[in-house]
Amino acid sequence: MNVVEFVIAFIILIILPYVGLWKLFEKAGEPGWQAIIPLYNFYVMIKLSGRPAWWFILLLIPGLGFLVAIGIVVDFVKSYGKFSLSEHIAGVALSFIYFPKWGFDKNTKYLGKSASPEFREKYKISLKKTATREWADAIIFAVIAATLIRTFFIEAYVIPSASMESSLLIGDYLFVSKVNYGARLPMTPLAFPFAHHTMPLIGTKAYWDGVELPYYRLPGLSDVKKGDVVVFNYPMDADSPLYRPVDKRENYIKRCQGTPGDTLSVVDAQVFINGKAAITPPHGEMKYVVQSDGSEINPQLISDLHLSDIAPVNNTTFKVNTTAQSVKALKDYSNIKAITPDITPRGIADPLNTVYPELFPKYKITPNFPDFKWNVDNYGPIIVPKHGWKVKLDSLTFPVYGRAIEIYEGNKVQVVGKDILINGVKTDSYTFKLNYYFMMGDNRHNSEDSRFWGFVPEDHIVGKALFIWMSIDDNASFLNKIRWSRLFNIIH
Repeated sequence: MNVVEFVIAFIILIILPYVGLWKLFEKAGEPGWQAIIPLYNFYVMIKLSGRPAWWFILLLIPGLGFLVAIGIVVDFVKSYGKFSLSEHIAGVALSFIYFPKWGFDKNTKYLGKSASPEFREKYKISLKKTATREWADAIIFAVIAATLIRTFFIEAYVIPSASMESSLLIGDYLFVSKVNYGARLPMTPLAFPFAHHTMPLIGTKAYWDGVELPYYRLPGLSDVKKGDVVVFNYPMDADSPLYRPVDKRENYIKRCQGTPGDTLSVVDAQVFINGKAAITPPHGEMKYVVQSDGSEINPQLISDLHLSDIAPVNNTTFKVNTTAQSVKALKDYSNIKAITPDITPRGIADPLNTVYPELFPKYKITPNFPDFKWNVDNYGPIIVPKHGWKVKLDSLTFPVYGRAIEIYEGNKVQVVGKDILINGVKTDSYTFKLNYYFMMGDNRHNSEDSRFWGFVPEDHIVGKALFIWMSIDDNASFLNKIRWSRLFNIIH
């Protein structure tokens, strides 16, 4: 994400709602500056709408707090005479538009505490609803509003693994924009709200795949570009035993290295795109071989330089996973004699195959599979499929593109002797219907990515990672849990 995109997103998602809330607070006789204090601004909204102060405690409960926040916003906008369902949705889902609009509108005034009986009587709001009915209505509305926000605008995502370190750390909470690449409309519409593919606690499917809609994406601000950090559905969830629909496959996050039509290769751990070296993520990690004088490494140094997966080779040599910046700092210590990248030469079996047993390509129905002699550090060249690209199918290309043709583009593929049949017709070529992407983790020796399972189809793209809004270190002490320095960092 570049600086311009971040500034635009920050203005739309943060600045505009706060500006509008400032003006609305002033209309109610409250100091406008209270609007820009996170959480406290919700306390003021609770007070202005006449709800009990203990509602603020509900805001702090994970899961429930999100629904309560939506209910508070609805009560708040009612206090300014916004009684229709469309106005409630506008206040919740489009606050960056309607809060400023109402805040600067001379005809919009604070009318009083919307939750009070006097207010309801005065403005003819129904008093017949029981407390249970009010809560039920509020929850239904909150679910609808939250679903619309998550589907069309923005969604929270947490980093679950180390595959993007040190660019992104385990415990980083991100905002993922659906607007940048265009929101993908739901393909499996009948699903339990807020559950992705599995119901919590009971572990059953959270969706019904009896109804599946075709892929369609709304217009976006840009296409997926090389270097973007992208959230997408894991393509291999299409296989046994899961057989999940596209939009219910597990969410992954990686960096886009190859876009449609690119020729990608990895040479001695350096990615090349169309023959030119790609920019290496500055905070990315990989394995290094470290030679020392045999003395132990200070544990504080290990923590400060983010050295991980330390594995002794002998008394004076060990392997470590870390960043190029940490390697540079480590070389300055007198007990360190040499540090070299741990790169597997081309043609040599990859030691990582003990974890990931097969590198891509590997296509299940390909006879006499060719030995490409690829590994994670020396891979390709490989052409990323592009919509409209016609590829000649032979013993070298079919293993690479057969999975996309069959699984992602929905064709029946057969190999009979030396003949390739697509939908029962013998052919020696195929024209792609979708665009594809090649994704890699920044932690190059600790990432299950396109090098292992292949291309990401365009219909699997979820959104673009914008910035970190919270970061929790589960291994730290209670007082140091929050990584304050990472809050609101732009994701590059």
